[in-house]
Amino acid sequence: MFRWKATAALAVVAALALTGCAGGESAGDSSSGGARADRLTLISIAAPTSYDIGAGAEWGNRSEYFEAVFDTLLRQDSKGELQPNLATEWSYNDDKTVLTLTLRTDATFTDGTPVDAKAVVASMERFRDGTSPQAGTMKGNQYAATDDHTVTITLPAPNPALLNSLSLAQGLVAAPSSFSDSDVATRPVGSGPYILDTSASVTGTTYVYKANPDYWNKDAVKYDNLTVNVIDDTTAILNAIKAGEANGAKVADNTTIGEVEASGWTIASNELDFQGLLLLDRSGTMNPALGNVKVRQAINMAFDREALLKSLQSGYGTVTEQVFPKSSVAYDAALDSTYAYDPAGAKKLLADAGYPNGLTINMPSVPAFQTSFDLIKQQLQDIGITVQYTESGTNNFISDMLAPKYPATWMALQQDPDWQLINFMIAPNATFNPFKAEDPKIDAFIKTIQFGSTDEAAQALKDLNKYLVDQAWFAPFFRVQGSFATDANTTVDFWPTNAYPSIFSFSPKN
Repeated sequence: MFRWKATAALAVVAALALTGCAGGESAGDSSSGGARADRLTLISIAAPTSYDIGAGAEWGNRSEYFEAVFDTLLRQDSKGELQPNLATEWSYNDDKTVLTLTLRTDATFTDGTPVDAKAVVASMERFRDGTSPQAGTMKGNQYAATDDHTVTITLPAPNPALLNSLSLAQGLVAAPSSFSDSDVATRPVGSGPYILDTSASVTGTTYVYKANPDYWNKDAVKYDNLTVNVIDDTTAILNAIKAGEANGAKVADNTTIGEVEASGWTIASNELDFQGLLLLDRSGTMNPALGNVKVRQAINMAFDREALLKSLQSGYGTVTEQVFPKSSVAYDAALDSTYAYDPAGAKKLLADAGYPNGLTINMPSVPAFQTSFDLIKQQLQDIGITVQYTESGTNNFISDMLAPKYPATWMALQQDPDWQLINFMIAPNATFNPFKAEDPKIDAFIKTIQFGSTDEAAQALKDLNKYLVDQAWFAPFFRVQGSFATDANTTVDFWPTNAYPSIFSFSPKN
């Protein structure tokens, strides 16, 4: 699979879906005391591109590398609720354009320098001004150290996603002394629970860490040593699991789950990404038919979502008709029953829309997902819609989609936290709204979500989600199960909204 990363640059890695990137288990929540185990060995499907937080900091399938060596300003617990970390307190001014953070006083970097306000400001400025995938989310922010342990973030406009972001890559804090080091990409200096052992690590293959003896939250560190091995081949991952070569592994192919469990391993799961059609040309600029809501609704009625889930994911996942995740206040289970599989009803809608003899839609395709493309074509053909595919190739699929060269496409995308999702898929300038489609009602909902009170924003989110489903801006099929396996000696609390578990969520059973 490929995975689209949240960045303005077009990158294809691991899977053609944006990696989920919400926060991990709170370090404080993981405290259990007692003796540590000797080593935790994990398998990851992707290596870090750089430890320089200004160049390569990422979450999702690479979060484990950064969480091991750096602290974030905030953390999220397993319920997605924000918890203190380097910042112990936080508050906004009345119009939510200035966030004040109070820092803990007992954290130090592994080079012996203090984690103070100047270091936090320097880290956030480096991230904002750098080339990391989420750097654009911090553009326009101004940072100031008002005393040794107080930082203010001044925003050009309210940003409902900011606090969540500070528990992710945007909130990573590195020692400013490392920024001028020519080896900053491979020799991280942070205040996190582990220290990278560069002499034992092999870039791109194996990353070995030792517990930080001076970590401020010692009870949260459950292992003396941590090793992360990079394996991106599904067969090789399965073989490593069967051979007992790790304690935990990302399962990249759900069809192997039966064999994994037969080896005595336990599967933990979440649902981050949805797969389905993006009906991009909602104004009918390229394909006039898609500007008609009845046509978009008919497309939604064309798909047997349960059958697609069984055929494409062996049943591992949940059918859905909405792009907001179950963790969102916008989510409404009733919306998942809006469009029953009804080819006859879909044909009637097409006729009512002025297309009694059907229509044609051009879409891109890539060989890696040929089965998905074949099933989409078949089910749309059953209601009178002819799909004409043009093979874009793996390297051009995303760029062709966003050019935009096609009015609609199959895609796998993450179900982000609310404000990120809006600005990634829905807002007029969202990345995956390449035709810049907008609607006055949607614009009004977005404005309320950004500037309204907590209650007003929550209601606007619910109204926005229902309106998107009613207007059939998308045609989601299902949420895909993300799977992580642990051996008989290890337990994990898998984050509900990230592709890889938190380092702090692993514990030895014995």
